[in-house]
Amino acid sequence: MSISTRLAAELRGDRVIWAIIVLLSIFSILAVYSATSTLAYRDGDGNIESYLLKHSIILMAGLGIVYLCHLMPYQRFSTWAPVLLTISIPLLAYTLVMGTDINQAKRWIELPLVGITFQTSDLAKLAIILYVARALSSKQEYIKDFKEAFVPIIVPVLLVCMLVAPADLSSALLIFLICIVMMVIGRVAMRYIALLFTLGIVLFAFLLLVGRAYPDVIPRAATWEKRVAVFFNPELATTDDVYQSDASKVAMARGGLIGVGPGNSTQRNYLPSPYADFIYAIIVEEYGVIGGILIIGLYLLLFFRVTKLITKSPKAFGALVALGLSFSLIIQAYLNIAVATNLVPVTGLTLPMVSMGGTSMLFTCLAFGIILSVSKYIENVGA
Repeated sequence: MSISTRLAAELRGDRVIWAIIVLLSIFSILAVYSATSTLAYRDGDGNIESYLLKHSIILMAGLGIVYLCHLMPYQRFSTWAPVLLTISIPLLAYTLVMGTDINQAKRWIELPLVGITFQTSDLAKLAIILYVARALSSKQEYIKDFKEAFVPIIVPVLLVCMLVAPADLSSALLIFLICIVMMVIGRVAMRYIALLFTLGIVLFAFLLLVGRAYPDVIPRAATWEKRVAVFFNPELATTDDVYQSDASKVAMARGGLIGVGPGNSTQRNYLPSPYADFIYAIIVEEYGVIGGILIIGLYLLLFFRVTKLITKSPKAFGALVALGLSFSLIIQAYLNIAVATNLVPVTGLTLPMVSMGGTSMLFTCLAFGIILSVSKYIENVGA
């Protein structure tokens, strides 16, 4: 049996999505290896290979998760959704109070014994997407009913966003936006969606007011205001305020059409988090406009493949969960790219499947695995 035949037998589901995962993984290894050189000399002994090895191990573990999840019937994730949501909500609350404080943000908790940090918002995002998909699919017969259909969905969404927002506003807004898109596709009445949108604005305003009155409670509130103010009024910015966006623009300007070549980035020495938040700038610097367009194209291709997928899905939960998870990856990717190109204010969102990360990489792979599980089911039905 040939290798291609063996792979075709082992890797079921949408072949194009599998190819997207592989290509993003290759970009990830190349970009992280280059971008972590400064980190290696600043925080370590200059051993870049150790960071590459760690990232490669996490990436391989993630690909293992993709493979295992794609083998599972996606309906099983529907039964797990309430349990995951029940676990994630107290974890978010614990993180807000007892989490590890990095850059005035408590987004992580440290797992006992192993000493590994875990970003609880990643679990919460997966849990709420699964829960909303499950709720929408099970309530289609009375989806227009406010009390029976809308309230059981809106309460967990607002609760999760409220717990995520104080430390990670960008992730909270991403979760909120994805849930609204899912509700639109799930045929929730537009007046209810408008109500949810209004409540979201009220919640954000409340957090902002609390942050102003009690900076120690929500220390990130001042950062939110400053970043938005600087973005819309550049003349008010100091050198420190625009340092990140300017360094990112310099990196992409150096890249030109074909880039300066793998490992030849200079802006990795000046950009904060060139291996995470600003990894797209490093990719464009080293691989040029061509490399940047390829990254954008891969996420766009994912959008089209999943759109094709959900139109064929005979089950509402499968369509909604594939839609929600794919949109979480695509919107996050384009927001990360928009930050690097200075189209939106700076956020802390990473580039899915590319940026260096622990739990973010593993949960991204979990999302891809579930999407492939849905595609495998559709493939089997079609067969």
